[in-house]
Amino acid sequence: MDALEAVTTMLVEVESTISSMQAVRDGLLAVGSRLAVEVAEHADSRDEADLALRTVAAEFAAALRISDRTVQRRMTDASFLVERFPLVWRAQGAGLISAGHARVICDAGEHLEDAADRDAFSVELIGFAETESANRVARRARRVAERFQSRPIDDRHKDARKKRGVWVRDLPDGMAELGLRGPAALVHGAFDRITQMAKTVRDQTVRDQTDSTDSTDSTYSRTLDQIRADIALDLLLTGAPAGHDSANGLLAALTARVSVTVPVTTLMGRGTTPAELNGCTPIDPVTARRLAGAASGWDRILTHPITGALLTVDRYRPSADLKRHLRARDQRCRFPTCGYPPSHCDIDHHHDAARGGPTAESNLGHLCRRHHVLKHQTPWHVEPVTDGLYAWTSPTGQVYIDRPPPPNTVTFTEDASPAPF
Repeated sequence: MDALEAVTTMLVEVESTISSMQAVRDGLLAVGSRLAVEVAEHADSRDEADLALRTVAAEFAAALRISDRTVQRRMTDASFLVERFPLVWRAQGAGLISAGHARVICDAGEHLEDAADRDAFSVELIGFAETESANRVARRARRVAERFQSRPIDDRHKDARKKRGVWVRDLPDGMAELGLRGPAALVHGAFDRITQMAKTVRDQTVRDQTDSTDSTDSTYSRTLDQIRADIALDLLLTGAPAGHDSANGLLAALTARVSVTVPVTTLMGRGTTPAELNGCTPIDPVTARRLAGAASGWDRILTHPITGALLTVDRYRPSADLKRHLRARDQRCRFPTCGYPPSHCDIDHHHDAARGGPTAESNLGHLCRRHHVLKHQTPWHVEPVTDGLYAWTSPTGQVYIDRPPPPNTVTFTEDASPAPF
């Protein structure tokens, strides 16, 4: 018991220190945002102001080896905490509350416009947060915030609706998460409908298997969550968007599209190297073979059997050879730390074609729109080196080398032993 008490005490101290250091980091990120704002004050347009923020975020991100989109979001969140809720930030810095507590307090008070109201709101919640968990603080914070709201909830909901969106987060073992943010009534309604469908499928399957002597159907073994997930994906992949479609059903005619890279040995069932989905996450060979069997055509990527280096790309129906070669080589945006796939990128001339830059592999690379704009309209610039390597120079003069990721292929080692007679 003495040892447990000692470990618990140390754990509390460590968590307090981590919270304090996170507050320090937020302060530095907020300073970065302030530097960008000072530059933006001399800008002639809103676009130039946004580019100033992107430039600072890219400088931080390249040095930290983090996506600059992630850093820019952190800068925005840090500025929001430091400038609008300074009491919460200081409490976190003092180790009185955690970053989780600070986040739920700020989220609940996001729409409080008066500084005095925010301070009063913060004082009440900080005292509560010192002795309660973040999830309990979140519930109370939403209730307390309503007392200080100067705008009706209808107006606030209209603003909140602008933040609706959908996103994907890759997971290990060929899995991924699909997230959705939208009006609560619609999201809960959609979840309830999917749940009703899942329960109907489960109950019907149970009845069918009870009445049948053949118990080979594996559907009965699925949990309610699994059936819910299967139905949701089935609806998203095959359902018609009735609320948005045109008279001639153009939206309903669209089908899902993904890019899969699979070694030929895996495709033949003779290898264990996983396939890759959209150049960013492994998937199982069974799924890859099913997708390959249903595909109307393949890009064949030829690699060196020893080094794995990309040699060439062809297709049984040749078209746009250079574009396919670049997609196979780059696999993502070529700005350091960015992971956007080629399908979401522009093909950029590193040396402007209008100024004599050749339309050749050595002068072309994929850049997402964000970094394409960053390259052309900020002090960031790029120079091709060799073999698909690019040297990016930041506004502070730091140089970052971006290498294309190795192809998802199989390599072999040379057998140095003498051949038998």
